Amino acid sequence: MSPTAKKLATYEDLYKIPENTIGEIIAGELHVSPRPAPKHSKVSSTLGMRVGSPFQFGESGGPGGWIILDEPELHLEGQVFVSDLASWKKERLSAAPEGNGITVVPNWICEILSPSTLRLDRVIKMPLYGSFGVSHLWLIDPIAKTLEVFKLENSKWTLLGSYADDAKVRAEPFEVIELSLKELWWE
Repeated sequence: MSPTAKKLATYEDLYKIPENTIGEIIAGELHVSPRPAPKHSKVSSTLGMRVGSPFQFGESGGPGGWIILDEPELHLEGQVFVSDLASWKKERLSAAPEGNGITVVPNWICEILSPSTLRLDRVIKMPLYGSFGVSHLWLIDPIAKTLEVFKLENSKWTLLGSYADDAKVRAEPFEVIELSLKELWWE
C-alpha cells in the first residue's frame, strides 16, 4: 500500500486559521504562528521607525528611495511568506501591488526571532530567501538581545557581523545610519 499523500496547503487555508495568528505557506505546508509578543513588536516598531525615517522618507540625512513595510505578505514562487519587515528600493517596487501579496523579491528582510518561529525563520525561510535572491537579511533575537547581519554572496549567506546588547551598529544595507541596539530592547 502506498502512503497517504499529504494535502498541499492553498491560499484558502489562510482564511481558516484563527485571527490572532499569522499563516504562511512554504513548500506546500501551512505554517501557523502566534501573533508577536510585546518584546518582538517593540523591536519591529522601533526598527521600522529608525530605518524608515532616513531610508523611506530621507529624514535625518538619509538617502530616501526605499519602501519599508511591516509584515508584508510575500508571494514568491508559489509560496506565501510573512516577514517581520521587508524593504525594496523604490525603483524595484515603484507602484503599489494589487491584492494582498507582493511578488517582487525584497532587497532586505528582517526576521525577529521568537521561540515559536526560530526554526522556521532560520532553517526553512532563510535558505529560501537566499534562493529567491534577497540580498540582505537581518535576524534579531529580542530575548538574547542580538542582531545578525547577512549578505547574499555567490548564492550563499555570508555573516557580516553579530552584535549584542547596547552595541552601536552600521549594518548593510542601511550602513549610513548608526543604530543603537539598546533602542530595540524592552528594558
